[in-house]
Amino acid sequence: MTSRTVTLLDVARAAGVSKSTVSDALQGSGRVAEATRDRVRAVAEELGYRPNSAARRLRRASTGAVGLHLPATATRLDYYMNLAFGAVERAQEDGLDMVLLAPSGAAGGRIASRVDGLLVIDPEPGDSAVPGLLDAGVPVVTGERYLGPATGPSGAVVCDNAASLTALLDHVTERGARRPALLAPSGSSAWATALRATAGSWGRAHGVAVTLRTVPFAATPAEAEAATRALLAADPAVDAVICAPDGSAPGVLRAAAALGRKVGAISAGGTSSASEESGASSAREASRASRASGGSGRNGEGGQSQGGRSEGGGPGRPGGTDTAVGPVGAGLLVASCVDGTATRGAEPPVTAVDLRPTAYGRACAELLCDILADRAAPDTVRRHSWSLEIRASTGSPG
Repeated sequence: MTSRTVTLLDVARAAGVSKSTVSDALQGSGRVAEATRDRVRAVAEELGYRPNSAARRLRRASTGAVGLHLPATATRLDYYMNLAFGAVERAQEDGLDMVLLAPSGAAGGRIASRVDGLLVIDPEPGDSAVPGLLDAGVPVVTGERYLGPATGPSGAVVCDNAASLTALLDHVTERGARRPALLAPSGSSAWATALRATAGSWGRAHGVAVTLRTVPFAATPAEAEAATRALLAADPAVDAVICAPDGSAPGVLRAAAALGRKVGAISAGGTSSASEESGASSAREASRASRASGGSGRNGEGGQSQGGRSEGGGPGRPGGTDTAVGPVGAGLLVASCVDGTATRGAEPPVTAVDLRPTAYGRACAELLCDILADRAAPDTVRRHSWSLEIRASTGSPG
């Protein structure tokens, strides 16, 4: 049957079922037994059947397109561009075009008339466009949960952001850090909120003060550099900096270089493995002593620790006295909450959480396609995995 277009009737005859059964099986609708559905799909693939997208859209009164709404800062961030590519690729596999919506958004009714469904990535409660999108009258899938008061989405794809930051904090303390700091993103997205909350809960659980400095959600390298300079000048005891915003890690490295801090693992002698210079005493031992003492650090108001110190006066030791462990030549560990070109190409390469943005975009689009085709129920929530990529900025082997 390669000499002409294969039709639904051809598939029905070959599978020994009715034309309507073939249609239901291929669209994932109707009451079709799973074994029959699998057989019909196998026959359709064997015959080379391709659905008539125009006819399918007419039957479903659809536009054949879905919309994609990204944060206003997305155009300059590597993460969102890769996510968009993945979403477009997956939507096309279901015969759907992807329409990139303007950051300012539009009235929900106008959006609904142009698309069959919507992807809304990292929705901010403060984004005035999001409520209208969620209430547009079409299925909506969000990348991360929406924490605002508007109508909930039809589905969501989420990452365990608390677990990813916990993995970074555990990693830097295992490598010797006893005074970690986080350049946390501002805003009220699920990602930003989870990171700030996790820094506090991890610190309390481990008896280690996590210094928190808030930077813009999409902080530039220059903004990250300025924040890191101020952080290290105010509290030289900080021996690990985890930066949250995508692409900001080079700014942290520049600040470290300007202040004479050597980026790399902190050795038993308090030196940076990248510099082999003498420095302070073992941060690993200090961290162990801090945890054994049972002290706890607590963040102050405004998302920043009180003077960069725990309330007890020492790095997790009630009533203790801080000793500056960050003089010129001392080690500093650097890590990032988002992997990308900036972290992989930095010197040294930066340890980071790979959120697999292209696969994430595909997962978001796949859930929306499944909801549109009745292959997934409304309110479906799917999980997306991440991985920790350990590199030389925290002393990875080789």
